[in-house]
Amino acid sequence: MSPHILLIMTFSLFMGTLITISSSHWLLAWMDLEITFAILPLMTQKYHPRAMEATTKYFLVQTAAATMLLFASISNAWLTGQWEIQQMNHPIPLTMITIALALKLGLAPMHAWFPEIIQDLTLTTGLILSTWQKLAPFSLILQLPNDNSSLLIIFGLLSILMGGWGGLNQTQLQKILGYFSVAHLGWMVLVMQFMPPLAFLAFMTYIILTFSMFFTFLFIQSTTINMISTAWPKNPIISAMTPLTLLSLGGLPPLIGFLPKWMILLELTNQGLMLAATMAALSALLSLYFYLRLSYAMTLTTSPNNLPATHPWQINFFQPTMPLAISTAMALCLLPLSPTILALFPL
Repeated sequence: MSPHILLIMTFSLFMGTLITISSSHWLLAWMDLEITFAILPLMTQKYHPRAMEATTKYFLVQTAAATMLLFASISNAWLTGQWEIQQMNHPIPLTMITIALALKLGLAPMHAWFPEIIQDLTLTTGLILSTWQKLAPFSLILQLPNDNSSLLIIFGLLSILMGGWGGLNQTQLQKILGYFSVAHLGWMVLVMQFMPPLAFLAFMTYIILTFSMFFTFLFIQSTTINMISTAWPKNPIISAMTPLTLLSLGGLPPLIGFLPKWMILLELTNQGLMLAATMAALSALLSLYFYLRLSYAMTLTTSPNNLPATHPWQINFFQPTMPLAISTAMALCLLPLSPTILALFPL
């Protein structure tokens, strides 16, 4: 791809998301969500039939969600005379828009497209799809009225359950990262209607952990569980640090992934949602299982020392390591700073 085209597409993707975040009118928000389709040329950089198929799937899913959002916003304007995002008062358009935004985010039960698409993309494009592309629909859900909390709780619990359940029998790392994204989005949506700053804190933590895992797999050039068993000869330090990042993803103390889950469970308990908090905590054990499975494959298994196995050990040392170092350090060492982090959010 030409550098000028790449710059234009990246700028369009960046500006479309920022304008969506700052908009308060449904028509403007819909138009800016369409601008974020600038990721489509980035998805087809690896000119391969599977990449083209993933791009087509993504285009169809996002178009269906955008059409539903436009129809629901027009229906709300027809019924109530309001185009403002925070004036979505009629229950039927509100439910339709919530479903459309859940489809854009990849929340269960509308999540099946996300792991399939991310599997056929490069790790860099998959990272953009898992982080930056989630920001615009996430900000729109944050602005919705609190009249559909039951629907969001159902979506959140289903996402945590299906994100853990779907990743159990996967061997492809990108699909596992896709299901981990579904599960973490479920935690955010679960508390979004009760304490939006806490949902935003969980989203920031999710971005840090996602950056760390994607850059790790990109650096060791691994796409399957069998390939990460050769990570120790490539780089022993990364092989020792990655299991800690995976445990942070699982939400175990004393790592930063523990902070948002503990705060979300505390808030759900304060809201009297004991059953929802219990189901979320138990469903998180499914995700913890395949995080431990990845940790076992990376640190406690040794690849056979023969000629076909030595080729994957060759690593490209010209890759930038600063993003990996910063994201991994933040994923492992931020929990002692949690009082300072919480002071930045009006919790």
